[in-house]
Amino acid sequence: MTNAQRILDLVMKLRLIAIIRLADLSAAEALSGSLLRGGIGLQEFTLTNADALKTVSHLRQSVAAFDGIQAALGIGSIRSLEQAKAAHQCGAQYLVTPTVNVDVIRYCVEQDLAIVCGAFTPTEVLTAWDTGATAVKVFPARQLGPNYIRDVLAPLPEIRLIPTGGIDLRNMQQYLDAGAVGVGIGGNLVNPKLIENADWERVVAVANDYSKAARC
Repeated sequence: MTNAQRILDLVMKLRLIAIIRLADLSAAEALSGSLLRGGIGLQEFTLTNADALKTVSHLRQSVAAFDGIQAALGIGSIRSLEQAKAAHQCGAQYLVTPTVNVDVIRYCVEQDLAIVCGAFTPTEVLTAWDTGATAVKVFPARQLGPNYIRDVLAPLPEIRLIPTGGIDLRNMQQYLDAGAVGVGIGGNLVNPKLIENADWERVVAVANDYSKAARC
């Protein structure tokens, strides 16, 4: 089994990627551990924080659970081939882009590195998939809704879609029922206020609510 397939299998099992887009990553280890305790094994640290690379590198070395079978760490907001290479070198097990980037997809295919490529229109979705994306992140999904996922999959049923943006406990199941293999959730799951207050038990509880709902 390829590494990319292993990550895809994990996505289809857990059905949820936590998007960690924070201004301060000093508590990243406590946060990551709390998410793991709550059943959130797929964690994406975004390059909107320059410390994301060293954070993922540290977590890969210090947390045994991130073996690509039980859990996996990714780097998101990848916008260039140079960023993709840096993320790979720091130990990211999958990459996530906000838009279609053919060079990044091809690099990931060559390196057997899972790539969740962002796309919006059906043409972008198909371009990303045909280029070799492991899965396609429909972004931003907020204005599109679950029916958009269903409509895209009608003529393109083989594509693995992961809608991201505006998803929470109230609508997550609707996206999964529409055919998404998983969803990406940021602030509704990774609450900055809870992290600022170091309320790790509450972080675990919220994560547990989301992880259980995703697997229903």
